Amino acid sequence: MTNDKTLTFESASARLEEIVRMLEKGNLSLDDSLSLYEEGVSLVRFCNSALENAERKIKVLSKNENGEMTEKDFFENA
Repeated sequence: MTNDKTLTFESASARLEEIVRMLEKGNLSLDDSLSLYEEGVSLVRFCNSALENAERKIKVLSKNENGEMTEKDFFENA
């Protein structure tokens, strides 16, 4: 797996796609399949964490009753 310091959401996602293709072929040993599966689980956790962090940063701009722009966290509207 890529070094965590250089790992991006995009590179993790691409590696996950590669792992899925390799596992779907079905020509790996059990040990290799398990190793790839474990790497995939780690990458999914990384991607989920990155998405959660991004969601926390999303802001919504709206006009209040006075016509002034206000900023709220995205999930305050949900």
